[in-house]
Amino acid sequence: MGWRKIRHLRECITILPLFLALFSVTLESDLLSSIFCFLASDSCYFGLAMTGWSCLVTGAGGFVGQRIVRLLVEEKELKEIRVLDKAFRPELREEFSKLQNKTKLTVLEGDILDEPFLKRACQDVSVVIHTACIIDVFGVTHTESIMDVNVKGTQLLLEACVQASVPIFIYTSTLEVAGPNSYKEIIQNGHEEEPLENTWSAPYPYSKKLAEKAVLAANGWTLKNGDTLYTCALRPMYIYGEGGPFLSATINEALNNNGILSSVGKFSTVNPVYVGNVAWAHILALRALRDPKKAPSVRGQFYYISDDTPHQSYDNLNYTLSKEFGLRLDSRWSLPLFLMYWIGFLLEIVRLLLRPVCTYRPPFSRHTVTLSNSVFTFSYKKAQRDLAYKPLYSWEEAKQKTMEWVGSLVDRHKETLKSKTQ
Repeated sequence: MGWRKIRHLRECITILPLFLALFSVTLESDLLSSIFCFLASDSCYFGLAMTGWSCLVTGAGGFVGQRIVRLLVEEKELKEIRVLDKAFRPELREEFSKLQNKTKLTVLEGDILDEPFLKRACQDVSVVIHTACIIDVFGVTHTESIMDVNVKGTQLLLEACVQASVPIFIYTSTLEVAGPNSYKEIIQNGHEEEPLENTWSAPYPYSKKLAEKAVLAANGWTLKNGDTLYTCALRPMYIYGEGGPFLSATINEALNNNGILSSVGKFSTVNPVYVGNVAWAHILALRALRDPKKAPSVRGQFYYISDDTPHQSYDNLNYTLSKEFGLRLDSRWSLPLFLMYWIGFLLEIVRLLLRPVCTYRPPFSRHTVTLSNSVFTFSYKKAQRDLAYKPLYSWEEAKQKTMEWVGSLVDRHKETLKSKTQ
């Protein structure tokens, strides 16, 4: 129900006692007084206008999506969560089924490019949190697939929201829509007022940039029922935590390499963010857009999401989270950054020349060298101001939880080695 309709409803409720008096309804004086007080009260207003709301989370089977769902079940007056993804792992389905004790949870498996499916998924939904996307930093996935899912899928979902009259749309963007564009450029404690925009043609950051633009441009669209669509976008830093795909790959690679962590970004300075805090920022954005007092300052805005994780290099973060288990940094000499950059350029040329014959995926490119080795940190002050965002987990809590999960990866690796020797 739109806020304009709610306002009209309250106006009707407020004058109803007057009608009762005019028509001299014959009721006990005490009872009549009680009815008058209730009809004019906020309890009646919210009871009728806010009888419950529902939320659709796309990409709910992913790293961030499932954490959002775990927090969503604690929200007040939430009558249903719809979780959408192409497929859900059996263990995640089981976890979601246990959440049914707190609120209704509907699992939807389908394609983000399937228009009828999206329209059905959005029917009678109050809020959409759109996390679904293809994340591909190293050029493994075909460009067409990335553009289809990340850009077209977002556009189709926005259109489905219009048809189903969904008033709130929150988009999980990425820091990469802002850069970095050069490893020589230094951005420290950047903020939303700085006009930063990624200039790389790499499919992932380019697709996320276009999708975010589409989401923010959709703010103010008229919905089918005459209400208005309100949107915002969140730009998290590099996300770490239990189940993190990049951290998992790094740890498993090291375990198969005598415990030596490969160097992915020794020259970088970044401020990674814990996955639990990213999920929490989505909940706060949702609350803000549903709050008539806070919503005007949030509509059509984007927010950098970081936390109190220390500024450090990617290599140092990986080491900090795994050194307790005997993993160590590669101490061998590495090529200077400028040389790696130009080797990346040559590898891109090789890839281009081989394209008619075969698919060659270079180990790195100019873009990945820049991404992994830049000084690129951002403040969360705007999110703090508009969304009342404050990290739900401290650095120590986030580190401890992540290290426990890393320990489980190490134990699993040991079990695998043990089974092979038996």
